[in-house]
Amino acid sequence: MVDKSIIKSALLKILPLQEVYISGDDNHLQIIAIGQIFNGLSRVQKQKIVYAPLISYITDNHVHAVSIKTFTPEEWHRDAKLNDY
Repeated sequence: MVDKSIIKSALLKILPLQEVYISGDDNHLQIIAIGQIFNGLSRVQKQKIVYAPLISYITDNHVHAVSIKTFTPEEWHRDAKLNDY
């Protein structure tokens, strides 16, 4: 398993995200990615954007399973209040 801070750094380095939160354990990572890059995109397009920088970690078995939630900053501010993120 790769350290969560490495995954966070990789995402922030490659993608224009405002914030990234990573939780989970060796078997399953939960990623919350927040950025304007997701504005107007379908759920599948958003997932592909976040998965792309993680492909090498997944294929090298450093990451086994990933759950991804994406938000624009506006969605995050609205949903965070509703969902206690």
